[in-house]
Amino acid sequence: MNETIQVIPPIKLALAFVPVLLVIGIMWHWSLQAGNAVYALIRMLIQLLLVGYILMTIFAAEQAWIVVTVMLVMVLAASWIALGTVKPNRTRLFKHAFVSILAGGGLTLLLVTQLVISLEPWFDPRYMIPLAGMIFANSMNSVSLAAERLATELSRQLSFRQARNDAFQAAFIPTINSMLAVGLVSLPGMMTGQILSGVSPIVAAHYQIVVMCMIFASAGLSTALFLQISKKLFIQQAA
Repeated sequence: MNETIQVIPPIKLALAFVPVLLVIGIMWHWSLQAGNAVYALIRMLIQLLLVGYILMTIFAAEQAWIVVTVMLVMVLAASWIALGTVKPNRTRLFKHAFVSILAGGGLTLLLVTQLVISLEPWFDPRYMIPLAGMIFANSMNSVSLAAERLATELSRQLSFRQARNDAFQAAFIPTINSMLAVGLVSLPGMMTGQILSGVSPIVAAHYQIVVMCMIFASAGLSTALFLQISKKLFIQQAA
């Protein structure tokens, strides 16, 4: 089995933008805010190239404090972005989102990296940072959906318990759907990447099982904690 992944030269990488430009052309012709799509495309390109160079530096440094700092920045950004669905209370809810994502995601990350994978050294950035990114991003999405749904349900004069349950269930829809579809509709990113790099599909499947478990756990723990510790603020807003 080939053990190296094929390098994509810049000229061939540019070809990937051909169908993207076709879609942008359709959006412009139909007056569907093509400018926003172009902005998102440019921002994606810059961010991914920058993070590529930054990760090269982090991987070469192999310093625990750098890895921890990067993960804290991830949690801070995730907490702020998650509350975009409840902008009027974004500042007041920020600390609740931060604690929830840090606790729920951090506990899951600690278990996976130290007991399941047994990293050596414990902060190995090649594993820690990508796994942390998946965990915190998933927690962010779940908290975001839960916050929006909780605010909506409370505005309809539902009891907090019913609103909380509805919010938790709604936040879990993407996670449940991804678990139902994995292997049937899609091969997730980590598994695909490992297979492309020459790893045995069975080994890749084992890693993907760990990833799906950590995504499920981090989403559930972060969302449940957020819904509980932010109860008072949401009730005051709905009153």
